[in-house]
Amino acid sequence: MRLEDQGMDPARYVVIPRTLTFLLDGEDVLLLRGAPTKRLWAGRLNGVGGHVAPGEDVYASARREVREETGLAVEDLALRAVVHVGGEPPLPGILFFVFLGRAPSRRTRPSPEGALEWHPLAALPAGEMVADLPTLLPRVLRAPAGEVLWGHYAPGPSGEIEYRFTPAE
Repeated sequence: MRLEDQGMDPARYVVIPRTLTFLLDGEDVLLLRGAPTKRLWAGRLNGVGGHVAPGEDVYASARREVREETGLAVEDLALRAVVHVGGEPPLPGILFFVFLGRAPSRRTRPSPEGALEWHPLAALPAGEMVADLPTLLPRVLRAPAGEVLWGHYAPGPSGEIEYRFTPAE
């Protein structure tokens, strides 16, 4: 099969692939507080991740992003969610792949992306997180092992993004 046989038409629809990873250590999760210089989510907590590079699969991207942003070499990550953030042409959408893993160590190295912080799962600071994280992270953590959560984010009637997941809770 050739690329042109795939129906790639940027006028029809385009998505940007990204990864998002949450690392656990006991009852704590590693979150990244965005650097003050970041265009998006400066000062807000999120998992670690970023864009999938050309020629890279999403699993390799997640492992690379973890290594670049934390200094940790994580061998085993589990895909826990796939989320489509709807875009309307000419704007691209985003398709992000959420992974969960165990941190091999709590010793991280500084990252230009922001400050790494361990937070207890029982007391996550929802008011300091990126907008979707208080909805997404608990669902990812509660889902049975091996289950993948399917999400779609799209503007609702008020213009605010609404989060939908399958299976729904």
